[in-house]
Amino acid sequence: MQIDKNQLLRFTTAGSVDDGKSTLIGRLLYDSKSIFEDQLAAVERSTQKQGREGVDLALFTDGLRDEREQGITIDVAYRYFTTPKRKFIIADTPGHIQYTRNMVTGASTANAAIILIDARNGVVEQTKRHSFIASLLQIPHVIVCVNKMDLVDYAEARFNEIINQYEEFASKMMIKDVSFIPISALEGDNVVNKTQNMNWYGGATLLHKLENIYISSDVNKVDFRFPVQTVLRPQSKEFVDYRGYAGRIEGGIVRVGDEVSILPAGFTSKIKTIEKNGQQLAEAYAPMSVTITLEDDIDISRGNMLVKVNNQPEMEQDVTAMICWLDNQPQRDRAKYVIKQTTNEQKALIKETEYKYDINNLARNKDMSPLQMNEIAKVKIRTNAPLMFDSYRSNRNTGSFILIDEATNATVAAGMIV
Repeated sequence: MQIDKNQLLRFTTAGSVDDGKSTLIGRLLYDSKSIFEDQLAAVERSTQKQGREGVDLALFTDGLRDEREQGITIDVAYRYFTTPKRKFIIADTPGHIQYTRNMVTGASTANAAIILIDARNGVVEQTKRHSFIASLLQIPHVIVCVNKMDLVDYAEARFNEIINQYEEFASKMMIKDVSFIPISALEGDNVVNKTQNMNWYGGATLLHKLENIYISSDVNKVDFRFPVQTVLRPQSKEFVDYRGYAGRIEGGIVRVGDEVSILPAGFTSKIKTIEKNGQQLAEAYAPMSVTITLEDDIDISRGNMLVKVNNQPEMEQDVTAMICWLDNQPQRDRAKYVIKQTTNEQKALIKETEYKYDINNLARNKDMSPLQMNEIAKVKIRTNAPLMFDSYRSNRNTGSFILIDEATNATVAAGMIV
C-alpha cells in the first residue's frame, strides 16, 4: 500500500520506569540518522561527564536537568524526525502512576502507541494502565515492544510467553490493531536495523512498522464536520462582499455544490467555493484546513458547525463522558466550568459522577468523592447551550473536549464523549 512521504504519523511511547523508553527513542533517532552533529556532540559530552563510555542514547530525549540526574522522564517530551518515507512526531510520556494525566495529554492525538515491556518482568500493572489509556483514547494502532531481549538471551519462548500474557488482558479492551516486536533498544536489535540475534522473528523492525502503518483510514471520512474557527471579512475593494469561513475539517469530505446545514440554527445553503492557500479546490477532506464560502448570506460565527443536511451530529445540552482529572486541585462541588469542544465554548457543570475507573484492574468503583488528579471517571455534564458532537468512538475530534475552571482559568479535565 502506497504511503504518502509527507504524511505525518504521531505516536506516543509508554512503559514502566526503566523499561527503556528514552533509550528506544534515542536509538530510533540515532540509527535513522535524525540527529544533528551538535546534538550528538552535546550528548557525547554529557555521557563522558557521567563517567560512561560511548553515547547514552536516553539523553537525546531526557532534556530536563532533574530528569537526567534521576535518570527518569517526568514530562511529555516531543521529538520530531523524518525518514524518506514519512514524518513523525513522538510524544515520550512518563511511566509513573502519578503522571497518568501526562500520558493522556501526549496520547490524545496519537495515531499509534508504542508500549514497552521489560522482557525480564513481563506484563506489569503499568503495562495494563498504559494499554487501558490507549484503549480509552481509541488509539488505532498499538505496537508492543518487548525490550531488553538481550538480557533474556534473545529467547523466543520468553517473547511468546509475554505475547500470551498481554493478549489475555488486552482481550477485555477495545484495541483494534496490536502487533508485537522483540527488541533491544540498547543494542539496536530490531529498532531500525534487523538483528541476527533473533532469526526466529520474521516480522518487521520497529521503524519499518512505523513507516508503513496505514493511517488514512483512521480519520472519519464519512461524516462531514466543519467547526467554524473564524469569519474572514477582508476590508478591501477587491473583496467588498466576501465572507469566508475558516477552520479545519474534523471529519468527512465536502465538495463545491454540496448542500450543508449550519448548526445550531439549522439554516441551509450550498458550498460556493473551497479555498486553501489561495487555491480553489473542487473538494476537501479531513484533516485539511480550508476557507469555505456559501451561496447564501447567513449569520455564522465561531463555534458554529457546517455539516451535510442528511448527516448531522448529536445536539444536546446533557452529555455523558469519560474524563481524566488533570488539575492538582481536586474537583470542587458544583463548580462552574467552560467546556471547549471543537471551536465551541459553553458554560458547563458536572452533574454527577457515575463511577471511577481503577485502571490497575479495570474495576468500576462507585466512589462519589471529588475527583483527584489522574483519576478517570464516567460523568454527566450539563451545558448552558447545546454541543454539536459525535461519540468519541466515531470521531475523536468532535467527541473530545476540555474543561476549564472559571475561577482559576486552569484546564482541569480532558474528556471523551461516550
